[in-house]
Amino acid sequence: MTLAADALSGLWQDPPTLPTKWLYDERGSKLFDEITRLPEYYPTRRETAILRTRSAEIAAATQAQVMVELGSGTSTKTRLLLDAFSAATPDAERFTYVPVDVSTEMLTTTADVLSADYPGIDVVPVVADFTEPDLRLPDADGPRLAVFLGGTIGNFDPDARRAFYQGLAKALSPGDFFLLGTDLVKDTGRLVAAYDDKAGVTADFNRNLIEVLRTGLDARGLYADDFEHIARWNPSEHRIEMWLRARRDIDAYFEVLGRAWRLPAGTEIHTEISTKFEPDALRDELESAGLRVVTVWTDPAGDFALTLSRR
Repeated sequence: MTLAADALSGLWQDPPTLPTKWLYDERGSKLFDEITRLPEYYPTRRETAILRTRSAEIAAATQAQVMVELGSGTSTKTRLLLDAFSAATPDAERFTYVPVDVSTEMLTTTADVLSADYPGIDVVPVVADFTEPDLRLPDADGPRLAVFLGGTIGNFDPDARRAFYQGLAKALSPGDFFLLGTDLVKDTGRLVAAYDDKAGVTADFNRNLIEVLRTGLDARGLYADDFEHIARWNPSEHRIEMWLRARRDIDAYFEVLGRAWRLPAGTEIHTEISTKFEPDALRDELESAGLRVVTVWTDPAGDFALTLSRR
């Protein structure tokens, strides 16, 4: 769906909401990349540690000829997998990397850099919303590997996860693989700190959604500084929730929509969830969609998991 369609269906709900994907325009993607380097934000360091140790094992286990990364962003961690597949691919063959993302600017820039850094790999960027039900993966003569890193699956609620797994299983062929990164349940204090850092980078990232609305929908009377970043733990759903709370009465007008939007002070917009998983429950979710779990790797602290499943 377009930003206009998502705004029409979400901003007038109670509470107002927007899909998480709109946090990741070019500026949002860069801010998130900055978040991954913050001391409070452990997931990236933990996932990177697993990939550094296990990428060669992943390449050997899958023998994939094509890797499709869903929600690729800046593809920073992906380099560890590309190094492993590049080393494992015979000189007479070509490995193909397909980054998929909604941010055209970020995708184009990243693809250009990776093409220069990996001349032996075909980098084929695809601008697409991989959450759409008609997901299609490029054909390959051998096994394909779909990759979804960063714990981003936690942004999906249970129904959306179920639909995503089912759509992916349909897009994969028997013998194809799926590598999934997930953040695991842990101390609540550490979780909240990871989404409300002292430097305020996550707050800027969250408030950037207002800039996306303002510029994308030609809004008047809508400013990022009029919103406060909120991060809280929802114990019943095992997830962190991010909100934007209006600091004053908001009286905005969207030229693209031809509609006024009024938000009383104190009203919160729901912008993101980040579910934390129990390994057994995750296995059940994947296998119920026809994705058989092959191997699960965790970091030494047990904070994060990479799960390899097979269609």
